[in-house]
Amino acid sequence: MLAKLEQLANRLVELDELLMHPDATSNMDNYRKMTREHAELGPLVALYRAYLDAGKDIATAQDMLADPDMKDFAQEEIEAAKTDMARLERELQTMLLPKDANDERNIFLEIRAGTGGDESALFAGDLLRMYTRFAERNRWQVEIVSASESDLGGYREVIVRLVGHGAYSKLKFESGGHRVQRVPATETQGRIHTSACTVAVMPEADEVEDVNINPADLRIDTFRASGAGGQHINKTDSAVRLTHLPTGIVVECQDDRSQHKNKASALKVLAARIKDVQLRAQQSAEAATRKSLIGSGDRSERIRTYNFPQGRMTDHRINLTLYKLDFIMDGELSDLTNALAAEHQAELLAALGD
Repeated sequence: MLAKLEQLANRLVELDELLMHPDATSNMDNYRKMTREHAELGPLVALYRAYLDAGKDIATAQDMLADPDMKDFAQEEIEAAKTDMARLERELQTMLLPKDANDERNIFLEIRAGTGGDESALFAGDLLRMYTRFAERNRWQVEIVSASESDLGGYREVIVRLVGHGAYSKLKFESGGHRVQRVPATETQGRIHTSACTVAVMPEADEVEDVNINPADLRIDTFRASGAGGQHINKTDSAVRLTHLPTGIVVECQDDRSQHKNKASALKVLAARIKDVQLRAQQSAEAATRKSLIGSGDRSERIRTYNFPQGRMTDHRINLTLYKLDFIMDGELSDLTNALAAEHQAELLAALGD
């Protein structure tokens, strides 16, 4: 680890010299890349230098141990510096962990009603509100891409685009099956029902760089939109259905009156789904060589239970139970997302030690 840190420290010095060169801005693309790299390396190298300084403090204090008048003071200095070094080493290991290239991306969040009929659709609406409120707390932009409403006001399926810094990093562990236990509004005898929804979190793909979609691989169907939207949306073939023939992935968008805009939205969702398939394949390959504590993100995997009578939420992957369901459903997800991220980080650190 120390050899790698020394290389990074030398690279930072090199970047300092390159950025101060009179011709540094002659190639703006290269200049931006260097400034980004400099910004990423700066905090890491500062931590490394603090680690080296703590080592020097130990060496200096050890030289004072031979002096009877300074022995107690020197011993205290050594213990304090050793504590600092242990803390700094942990922080350096964390900062050296491989970065997820998708962490800073916007996301498409897809919620589908599962078992439970109307109650499942209502819970899908509750999950949408939960994630929307979380997005608002993070000052992200929320865009409804596609929605299929149920008769009682929930959603059979809804896709939203969340636009904001680090959206994927905070919500990437939400993919999977979400189970709810509560008394439905339609239940006359007060019995608790169990329903389920599936959630998929997909990083937004750059169609140019990440996913190459051959137009010949697409079947495009247009049809008349259904549901709310006024006379115009129901009288024109503005809805678009895209079928990606190689993978069989189907995407429908009908929320806009413009067929052109619906097609553009559908293409973005399609690119995200194709990218998601590629990510899942990669994660499955990695999981074959090491245990995945957070889970595969497969929609069939039950990851969480929301128990309304007991006011609790349990995440089954990390055995976390929180008794503040009302706050969670109102978008206070930080305790949960932080715990999932910490567990993932611990897993990566353990993998480095294998």
